[in-house]
Amino acid sequence: MSDSPGHSRPADTLAVSVVVPLLDESATLVELHRQLRAVAEREGYAMQVVFVDDGSKDDSWRVIHALADKDPQVLGVRFRRNFGKADALDAGFRAATAPYVVTIDADLQDDPNEIPALLAKLQPSDGGYDVVSGWKIDRKDPWHKRWPSLGFNALASWLTGVRLHDHNCGLKAYRSEALADVNLYGELHRFVPVLAAARGYRVTEVAVHHRPREFGVSKYGVSRILKGLMDLITIKFLTGYGDRPQHVLGGFGLVSFGLGSLGLIYLALRWIVSRLFEDLDPVHLHETAALYYSLALCLVGAQFLAVGLLGAMITASLSRREPGYSVAERIEAKNGTRIDAD
Repeated sequence: MSDSPGHSRPADTLAVSVVVPLLDESATLVELHRQLRAVAEREGYAMQVVFVDDGSKDDSWRVIHALADKDPQVLGVRFRRNFGKADALDAGFRAATAPYVVTIDADLQDDPNEIPALLAKLQPSDGGYDVVSGWKIDRKDPWHKRWPSLGFNALASWLTGVRLHDHNCGLKAYRSEALADVNLYGELHRFVPVLAAARGYRVTEVAVHHRPREFGVSKYGVSRILKGLMDLITIKFLTGYGDRPQHVLGGFGLVSFGLGSLGLIYLALRWIVSRLFEDLDPVHLHETAALYYSLALCLVGAQFLAVGLLGAMITASLSRREPGYSVAERIEAKNGTRIDAD
């Protein structure tokens, strides 16, 4: 079934946008497009394909141009330089027009034939989820990528509460309204399901087939592990305390300030007692290390409290422009009759 403009389609045809972030993947784009089109024809999808060139140095953009000339449902976005996968996905999400959005890597390790299984989970008849993440149950990567990933995924699931076996899988499906509620930047692309879950959207996962790499080289090195851990700390703070920073910063501050104050009170009592009873050795506070530890704890605690207060004030200011909640439905009055409105 063709999904070109002007072709009449059944009313129940599923419209989907496939977002493909890429960097130096000219060797795979034609084949990836062919496989995506084959899935669309077989399943009867109205499929839009959005290629986002994240500053490639090879012929990727020329290939995208050629594909767009042949297929009017191919869109292309080219960055002036390499900005990273999160920005590439964000640009693709903004360009996508379908109510369902699928992301897939361009290296052909993700199998486009798995797209129907992901989209099925978004339908009311099969759970009606808002976000479906792929799970590379038999990952075709070397051990030095698989083993750290197992630990990272376990830690991410524990800290965020979003239980996924494979947070890093590039093959995911979304309802467009879930993506509209997510602020994507930096290196947070692997945590889109977590960000969506924090806004109240329902997340699940589906086991998908993974292929061995045949083209190009991996864009991720050892530094990815360290970046991932730092991003995990960021996402934990954003989803848990993003709108109430004083609860975590102020909590650390109160504990630190409280311990420092107790230390100073203890030293003050010792000094008073040593002055009241002449048979006791005098206490020289300036020679006591505990004095400096207590003062340091009080200073650190005061700084945490101050930073938490500033964070709360900034959050309060921003919340006037952007609500901190996500509305699923509304009931509004129209001509005296109450109606449901998405």
